[in-house]
Amino acid sequence: MRYSMTMKAVLGASALAVMASFGPAPAVASDVTITMAAPDWPPTRFMKEHFDKTYKSPDGHNTTLDMDFIPWPSFYERVAASLTSGEQKYQMIVTDSQWLGAFVEGGYYMDLTDLINADPELTAIMKDLHPALVSAYSTYPHKTRAQLEEAGGFPHPDARYYGFPQFPDTYVTFYREDLFCHEGEAAAFMDKYGSKLPCTYEDWQDVDWQKWGQIGEFFKRAKGDSLGDGVAEDDFYGIAYQAGKGYDFSTMAINAFIWQRGGGIWDETTAPEGQAQGVVNSDIAVEAFEEYLSYLQYMPPVAQTGQMDIFVIQDLYMQGKVGAIIDWVGLGEPVLDPTASTVHDKSAFGPAPGTRKDDGSIDRTGNIGGQPFVLTTWNSDEVVKEALNVVKWWLNPETQIEAVKNGGQSGLMSVMADPTYNDLRPWNRAHVEMIDWQRDVWHIPEFFELLTQQQEEFDKAITGQISAKEALDAVAEFQQDLLEEAGHIE
Repeated sequence: MRYSMTMKAVLGASALAVMASFGPAPAVASDVTITMAAPDWPPTRFMKEHFDKTYKSPDGHNTTLDMDFIPWPSFYERVAASLTSGEQKYQMIVTDSQWLGAFVEGGYYMDLTDLINADPELTAIMKDLHPALVSAYSTYPHKTRAQLEEAGGFPHPDARYYGFPQFPDTYVTFYREDLFCHEGEAAAFMDKYGSKLPCTYEDWQDVDWQKWGQIGEFFKRAKGDSLGDGVAEDDFYGIAYQAGKGYDFSTMAINAFIWQRGGGIWDETTAPEGQAQGVVNSDIAVEAFEEYLSYLQYMPPVAQTGQMDIFVIQDLYMQGKVGAIIDWVGLGEPVLDPTASTVHDKSAFGPAPGTRKDDGSIDRTGNIGGQPFVLTTWNSDEVVKEALNVVKWWLNPETQIEAVKNGGQSGLMSVMADPTYNDLRPWNRAHVEMIDWQRDVWHIPEFFELLTQQQEEFDKAITGQISAKEALDAVAEFQQDLLEEAGHIE
């Protein structure tokens, strides 16, 4: 007993001596779990997979990224229900830019301005982001790209910043190279319209809406008609773009036509002087909407039922039933999957069509897609710091390149300028060209009421119940009343 007690004393003294020689014992790294609401699609699935494989906390935490994957059709409703219930489930949220106003004003999204300004790494990221993304994804109250650039870029003295790009998306043209580069089809198109059927990327850079309509008319074939080197196995259609009643599907396509012609939607940055009446339903806007409607006849019949959403378009194209579509690059990867797509080895990509100007140039202005991710307001300082570490990891050029290789996109100008970038995925060149044309819809808290009513009226026109003018008159009247009542319009 005496021996063991003595040995314990000696061992204890030795241990103390060792501890003294090496300093205090390091603190055990804490476990941090970040639960993130995310739409269920390839760009967010990759983020989770890559995080689990590669992320190491610079602060030594054992960090878990728990991504709650929610189907797109119910994504907004599920996130809104969680936030307004007070359950405080999420530490980060992948959010559409339009939600910023509602959820900032509701007290749910964290103002990151001071943290960004105090952190050289985050400041460098903001300076490297494409200004269209800073405008759409981060600022509230909303600042347009022009306003940011007039102030010299980041930081704008009057702007507050809330988000970073999780996935910047643009819409581009997907097309059947085997048909558009077919000698016989090209000769027939030239004979009928007196112009070249677009085959190369450079050809698509010269495609305006008029030619888009001609392509739709030309490639509309009945089952059994000749098509390329064979015959159409089913009714075949030349073109397709968004014409869906759900969420924002029609709006995303129609805004492009309106903006490109010089028309506008209600501009929140001009409040309280900016008006809806006379702007939303201007003669230019009506003519633009009429042009949009005129091409529906060349699309699969589902287009005139209000069900032509981005996934329906993708599926019809992958089934080989449409020659060319306009869709988001975020939906490009499945098109190349031989297990899912009948056109995986026949597809190429180009910029989306636009409106020909008097000088011969083409305006391709469109509504920005993709999503930022944000932090919520109830997180501890430890979680906030680690969540911003995740932001830095995701927007590190090395991570961004891996995301791009796996079907994602980057909004970092330095990454997009990399000479290898355009070759990483076949739609990258089009993404880089199209991102410069991007604008955004409203960010105000009432956005969902504006969007829902607008989608209803657009759908009535798409399904032939009312005219373009009747639809836009109804939209303008509703928006004017709602915005006046909310104090956005005097």
